[in-house]
Amino acid sequence: KYGCRGCEHVVVQAPAPARLIEGGLPTEATVAQVLVSKYADHLPLYRQAQIYTRQGVELDRSTLADWVGRAAFLLRPIHERLLAALKGSAKLFADETTAPVLDPGRGRTKLGQLWAYARDDRPWGGTDPPGVAYVYAPDRKAERPIAHLAGFKGILQVDGYGGYRVLAERGDIQLAFCWSHVRRRFYELAAAGPAPIASDALDRIAGLYAIEKDIRGRSADERRVVRQDRSRAIVEDLEPWLRAKLALISQKTKLAEAIRYALSRWDGLTRFLDDGRIEIDSNVVERSIRPIALNRKNALFAGSDGGGEYWAVVASLIETCKLNSVDPYTYLADVISKIVNSHPNSRINELLPWAYPAGQLLKDVA
Repeated sequence: KYGCRGCEHVVVQAPAPARLIEGGLPTEATVAQVLVSKYADHLPLYRQAQIYTRQGVELDRSTLADWVGRAAFLLRPIHERLLAALKGSAKLFADETTAPVLDPGRGRTKLGQLWAYARDDRPWGGTDPPGVAYVYAPDRKAERPIAHLAGFKGILQVDGYGGYRVLAERGDIQLAFCWSHVRRRFYELAAAGPAPIASDALDRIAGLYAIEKDIRGRSADERRVVRQDRSRAIVEDLEPWLRAKLALISQKTKLAEAIRYALSRWDGLTRFLDDGRIEIDSNVVERSIRPIALNRKNALFAGSDGGGEYWAVVASLIETCKLNSVDPYTYLADVISKIVNSHPNSRINELLPWAYPAGQLLKDVA
């Protein structure tokens, strides 16, 4: 503000910077703190309101919810660009988990779904940055991942959910299945009591994992060569062994189910042998699902389908920050401020979490 010293008349005053909450007190940093507390530290808004009250700040939960909604709406273009960038990869992981959502008028919740699409090429030295994008959907129909992954061509590593097979039938996607899911079924049988066939299967699968431990961090070509040399023999011996054991046992047992689960997915389970970029399991995306499960446990449910979509947007950016060693709080405060002050949409790539060098935001704040 410039003024005349003599008459104290204002000559010129710069316009105030735009704010997320027009005319409100909260800064972008305050809103970022609420987002991180809710989606990274898993503190529901009512608990945050209690904490602020103890500090002498009266904030109603509905006020905090309004801030979250405004911020999530503002961040949607970054979320959309994040998902588009991941779909440009040659390989992705996919998984889904339930997202309870309040069902107004019925006095209960309904089960929505949060789908996770993740990329992490670090185990084989890939240069694309890791990331995960969540997408909310009101159900678990196969048409959901078809819509979410429109335009994606490559390898999709998944669990045994049958809906993904529809994607593969279209020809642009090859499915790679997860050995961890196979192993889990045999482990549950072996843990319950003496189960020699299940225990033997576990030992054979453990041999595959021991090889994977040895080659983690090597290039894709090196991993493929070692798998051809060492893992292929284990896999080729395992399939006829499973078929022989299946013929000896009752087809109604859990053991028979476990064996059929593996054999019915054999092509996808063995695809990792010929491609060093493929992991032996889909644990990468399962780890990305855990924060969603923690938030679900603490918050119990989203307030609406719109709340589920906000959940997906903010959680995507926070978890991608974590994967790239970027501090979520300072990242969100920065991008919210930039978008509010008219950051051009043509430069939205500059606001993706991996565009911030690891540790830069923390250093700038310090």
